[in-house]
Amino acid sequence: MPERQVYRMPKAGSINNLQLRTEALAPPGPDEVCVQVKAVGLNFADIFAMQGLYSATPAGSFIPGLEFSGEIVAVGEAVQECKIGDRVMGATKFGGYASHINSHHRYVVPLPEGWSFGEGAGFLVQGLTAYYALTELGNLQPGIAVLIHSAAGGVGILANRICKKYGAYTIGTVGHASKIDFLRHEEDYDAVLLRDKAFPGKLQAALGGRPLRLIMECIGGKVLAQGWKALAPMGRMVVYGNASFTSHGSRPNYPKLFWQFLNRPKIDPLRLPTENKSLMGFNLIYLYEQTDLMHQLLQGLQALQLKPQYIGQVYRFDEMLDAIFKFQSGKTVGKVVVAL
Repeated sequence: MPERQVYRMPKAGSINNLQLRTEALAPPGPDEVCVQVKAVGLNFADIFAMQGLYSATPAGSFIPGLEFSGEIVAVGEAVQECKIGDRVMGATKFGGYASHINSHHRYVVPLPEGWSFGEGAGFLVQGLTAYYALTELGNLQPGIAVLIHSAAGGVGILANRICKKYGAYTIGTVGHASKIDFLRHEEDYDAVLLRDKAFPGKLQAALGGRPLRLIMECIGGKVLAQGWKALAPMGRMVVYGNASFTSHGSRPNYPKLFWQFLNRPKIDPLRLPTENKSLMGFNLIYLYEQTDLMHQLLQGLQALQLKPQYIGQVYRFDEMLDAIFKFQSGKTVGKVVVAL
């Protein structure tokens, strides 16, 4: 059997336990293709999985990574949709930190003409996250005001672009002032705010009397509570992450996490009818299990003809740990990609 390079976690716990290994790879199954990976996209779900804070984390040893791009080098005997040499991007339920990957052919799609492998590795997971949250759950409509947290991240950038296709008014937030100029000059946000002590007042000023109808929430804690308070009647908050629970070290800071958990915002469901607001959450892993729905959403997303994902940082495969810790710091802009 051919060999491949992979980054494997012996078990969830510390990112420092991530090991580069050489492993055998079986030939692709009848419905599978083998992709020689050219780029891997990093996601916060990778961090949570490696630290054991993600409910979908596999038990025992596992290879992190949810999205990749590359070239097909082998196809299973039952595969008719793909051929050797096709440039593709793919999503996987872990296993993406690898030089080669066997994937069911329905989880890879053609790389759009003119896109780099890096751009392909940064599109599927974050594009589907933004599209599903905004259109399916958030009921995105022309003219509404949308608050997008982590506006300079991969999801935030694509979420803003989707909103602009619908004619929505977008307010982006960032945790570091250094990202504001990028969003103002490179992306078409209507307003960009720093999440500091003055954030609630700045949000009201940016709204300019508009009702806040939709929030893309991925921070948690105090920021979630502030957004919920500002959300207008008939508004929707879609929660797809909790960045405030991210540790900046290799291991989780359990005392801090426990304190944050005890002091997390409490939203009483009995008050929802009175407040006339909706709180929703989702996990993209669910879409992975619903292949037909995932392809339906992908068709809608691709029909918008968005620009390729903005790639902020590119690392070599042997720099994987450096890439992870830089991404974990929260100081990156756009997508962080590891190239092979």
